[in-house]
Amino acid sequence: MKINNKNADYGNWVINDQITAAEVRVIGADGTQIGVMPILEALELARKDGLDLIQIATHITPPVVKIANFGKFRYKEEKKLKEQKKKAKGGEVKEIRFSPFIAEQDYQTRLKRVKEFLDEGNKVRASVVFKGRQMDSKDFGYKVLNKTLVDLRAQSRFTIILDMEPKFNGRHLTMVISQSKKQKNAETEN
Repeated sequence: MKINNKNADYGNWVINDQITAAEVRVIGADGTQIGVMPILEALELARKDGLDLIQIATHITPPVVKIANFGKFRYKEEKKLKEQKKKAKGGEVKEIRFSPFIAEQDYQTRLKRVKEFLDEGNKVRASVVFKGRQMDSKDFGYKVLNKTLVDLRAQSRFTIILDMEPKFNGRHLTMVISQSKKQKNAETEN
């Protein structure tokens, strides 16, 4: 199908008469390589089948072109791009804040949220926020973060990785943890 609309939006694709190279390497509609030929011969071959000539690779000499229906081709390429973006998203960094003198029930609730974030594939920034004179008791912050790490490693099926050691950033004591994809080795019971 020949696209006649001169104002059509082709995106970054160069098609049909827009291809400027004298010779091109042609890939057929079924994916087989036809060979190197003059551009006019390739255009004639594409028009004979009622399809378009789409330039795929420009940085190669001669450039690679494919005989295909441009509408279908563009749809498939956009679909591939969306899939790649979806897979590339990876995990976000979620933050959970603790107090240096946190009550046990509040601690358990936050620990549960940390586990949920890790199970979703996210990294977690665990922060202990100090207010006022609490800055004089920094060791309590380290104890909370260490307890969190020990509890997570004890309760998780997967290996917990410490991505960033606990360190102070102003009034926040922060560490970053993530979960590996590999399960922990099962301990044999005797």
